[in-house]
Amino acid sequence: MSRMGKRPVAIPSGVTVTVDGETVRVKGPKTELLHPVLAGTSVKVEGAEVVVSAEKITRNPAFGTMRAKIANMVTGVTAGFSKTLEIVGTGYRAQMDGKKLVLQLGFSHPVEFMPPAGITINVESPTRLSVSGADKCLVGQVAAEIRGFRPPEPYKGKGIKYEGEYIRRKAGKAAGSA
Repeated sequence: MSRMGKRPVAIPSGVTVTVDGETVRVKGPKTELLHPVLAGTSVKVEGAEVVVSAEKITRNPAFGTMRAKIANMVTGVTAGFSKTLEIVGTGYRAQMDGKKLVLQLGFSHPVEFMPPAGITINVESPTRLSVSGADKCLVGQVAAEIRGFRPPEPYKGKGIKYEGEYIRRKAGKAAGSA
């Protein structure tokens, strides 16, 4: 059984958590998030805490995941989540065109990306952008999709990488003796 799953999730002031049948609803100052209750788990609000437990005595791996989802939802509606991406390469750059992100990544055409609802993309400089929102899973997914347009390559390190990501470099071809 998950040790972290047994811990209750504290509800800060200004945040309300309600369980409507099979849905957990977390409402805070920034936004409101919904998540279905995972099978085999039960969620209860007791005072200023949310308690997640397994319905059966047998081991159920889902209740630790459910507790983590609720904790991330509480953090998301209060502070939010953010991922920063860096663009490395000559001529590689990003800019916003309204709500659409336009990337120049060495292809013959610019790559255009429309973020989903609830996600904000901020271009801090032409080679640095941040993806932010209340849903941790969605922020990570959008950042991964943007990185997937041109992942960093190991020879010159060109591409889109996460801030602080280490790119393992390879040596190029050595000159052969013919």
